[in-house]
Amino acid sequence: MPNDACANPQFLQWVKEMWDLARERNNKGVSTYKHAYDSLKACPITYQHPSELQKLRGFGPTICGRLTDKLKKQCEENGLPMPKPSSKRGDRAAQAAAALNPWKDGSGDEEESAPRPAKKPRKSKPYVPAYRSGAYALVLALSLQDENDTVGLTKASLIDVAQQYCDASFTAPPDPSKYYTAWNSIKTLEQKELVFERGRPLKRYCLTDEGWEVAKRIRELAIARGDVVDATGFYRRMDDAPHPSQPRASQSAAPRAPAAETRVPRQRAQSSLFIGDDDDANDDDDGGNINSYSNMVDAVPPPSQFFGSQYKDFIPDGDSANDEATPPHYTPIRLPPGSFTVEMVLDTREVRAKTDRDYIQNELAKKGCTPIMRALELGDILWVAKCNEPGWLSRMGSDGDEVVLDWIVERKRLDDLIGSIRDGRFHEQKFRLRRSGIKNVIYLVEEISLDGQHLERYDEAIKSAMASIQVVNGYFLKRTQQIDETIRYLASMTRQLKKKYEGKPLPVIPTNVLTARNYLPLLKELREKQPDVGHYISYPAFASLASKSDLMTLRDLYLKMLMCTRGVTGEKAIEIQKVWKTPRDFVKAFEQCAQPGEAGKKQREVLVSNRLGDLIGRKKIPKPVSVKIAEVWGEMEM
Repeated sequence: MPNDACANPQFLQWVKEMWDLARERNNKGVSTYKHAYDSLKACPITYQHPSELQKLRGFGPTICGRLTDKLKKQCEENGLPMPKPSSKRGDRAAQAAAALNPWKDGSGDEEESAPRPAKKPRKSKPYVPAYRSGAYALVLALSLQDENDTVGLTKASLIDVAQQYCDASFTAPPDPSKYYTAWNSIKTLEQKELVFERGRPLKRYCLTDEGWEVAKRIRELAIARGDVVDATGFYRRMDDAPHPSQPRASQSAAPRAPAAETRVPRQRAQSSLFIGDDDDANDDDDGGNINSYSNMVDAVPPPSQFFGSQYKDFIPDGDSANDEATPPHYTPIRLPPGSFTVEMVLDTREVRAKTDRDYIQNELAKKGCTPIMRALELGDILWVAKCNEPGWLSRMGSDGDEVVLDWIVERKRLDDLIGSIRDGRFHEQKFRLRRSGIKNVIYLVEEISLDGQHLERYDEAIKSAMASIQVVNGYFLKRTQQIDETIRYLASMTRQLKKKYEGKPLPVIPTNVLTARNYLPLLKELREKQPDVGHYISYPAFASLASKSDLMTLRDLYLKMLMCTRGVTGEKAIEIQKVWKTPRDFVKAFEQCAQPGEAGKKQREVLVSNRLGDLIGRKKIPKPVSVKIAEVWGEMEM
């Protein structure tokens, strides 16, 4: 039957167009459009408004709504009045009531003969992807194309456009042990018929009519959220990160354990981006108590760990007595504003996986923060002020072209944190960070999925380590869910540090006045006299100081030797050192327990506990610990 012979030729033509478009896009709604077309073509009744077509097979609110839009547009173009839908629902309701109760004859109670009211159908909420999820980014990227464009975007082009709108990566899974990326969201969009693909072998993707409606809802939500929306798309607002002088409180998420319900409890972080002024009250402990062992003794750095550093002999050791007693007087080098730029330095060993070593570097570059790559002597990420004019610092009395700022990051994946706790690197790294003199230390813990039993086994150790980082050491703890969140945090840190430092002069300590012995006392004195002013050194000087294994005094080494005995903490080691000043004095005390046989052994075992067993709290040394100390130190001979 031709369209002219149909009672509703215009509606039939529009339904035919929808049907053809669905077949072209290989849409799952092809059969629905076919049923609608066949039923409308066979119907002899003329309808004035598309809403009346819902009586026919295949017609629902979606198709009738599209037909209504087309009819409204046609009427506006031709200057015709829009037909009004007929309202004959009273008859339909009466017929439905009669069908529910055909035996009604007017007898009996009125309540028993009345039909039950039909249940209202539950309205399904319109689908809107989660903010900055994979589906959200894909819909946004596709909505930047023309609505009438049927060519579409290839996978590579779509990923390039969509990545800026998504927090997760489209090419690399968040966990090296996983395989799913943000690109897997394309399957969800295809199942919901928001996106269709076409072309073989090179697939191209376009939004369906439903997809365009979702894109419009996302645009409305983006405007309400305050994101920047223009002709080129959506841009996440960059004022989310606090100003350097205004840290913002937030909470970090807990690590995930898919194999069990046991998880590390969430701990409150100080801010989502920890950036504070140089005179922050929380940092006074770092500068004022640099030599305080009650806060910093944890473990001994391996003596030969850094002998291979190229900067090891750049700074002389100096005289331990004179340098520590009398810090040098000098005229600082002032690095004027505009003569330098703040750059991030990333350790070359910071990789996502062995097979994907450049992922962090490349992702940072995409965010406009290209890092300087080098093997760092301390930490994993730090920031430097790089001089625009090469050789300027050398002419002024310093070295190199970079000045180390007061910010350093130690990055740990959750499994690496557990490993460092087990082998002692955790305490050793905190000790070296404390001795570096850097004011603002950030411990960044990157949480990944771990086996539930493994996580439960080290639950208490992880909580204790994280508490120690914040309470005992005074470092800022930042926890991220995955590597992409870490990258966003570092990029945001870089932007904020540029704002903080590039507009003011930097006082630099000349390299020729520094020694390994006088650096920390000098820094302590400067921070006490000028708490509002930062004091910086060149990168070669910093690398040399960080790489020196003989930076420890005899007291340092003595305390670390004591702590090698199981059960001897930093507090206990300090109390022992207060009584027996040197290792020689300690060994001589055991040698004085000269009674032969078992009596002498028992006397040695209680030597320390008798002297320090009455102390309060963690300083107290009980007899079992005293026995272990005697087993080690009581057998030595001087």
